[in-house]
Amino acid sequence: MASRPNALRIVAVQGDITAEETDVIVNAANSSLMGGGGVDGAIHRAAGAAELRAACAALGGCPTGEVKLTAAYGLKAKWIAHAVGPVWWGGDRDEAELLARCYRRSLELADEVAAQSIAFPAISTGAYGYPPTEAARIAVETLRSTPTEVRLARLVAFDAATFALYESLLA
Repeated sequence: MASRPNALRIVAVQGDITAEETDVIVNAANSSLMGGGGVDGAIHRAAGAAELRAACAALGGCPTGEVKLTAAYGLKAKWIAHAVGPVWWGGDRDEAELLARCYRRSLELADEVAAQSIAFPAISTGAYGYPPTEAARIAVETLRSTPTEVRLARLVAFDAATFALYESLLA
């Protein structure tokens, strides 16, 4: 891993993560990796559910706080990093560390495949109930502090409120 300072450029955008043209798209996955609702379901549908489902089945699931990589199939990206974020239980079950680990591990895997760009959704803020303000802070702080060879990280907000959070943290 690079010992030089993080030169990662972080930008916020509002839109559909499945349309991102980055090398890696991060999926807010569940531990089965077999698709679900929200971002996870959208990525599976856009990538080609049958091929992606077979690739994910071969991985045998993924624990919370960890990330596994597959090809991106029908997406414009080359890779999908399936990050299993924590369910929010009030903040006393290591949720912050588990969420930060999702961002760090995604960057580590992106480095392993020599990716130059990566797009992240707001991991754990949907059905998993993570408070959006705290999740956005963790995302930005973790991306800023993690050594990486990736040059561009896009924080893709589905809604205006999340986009505004990212924008304020990046200002």
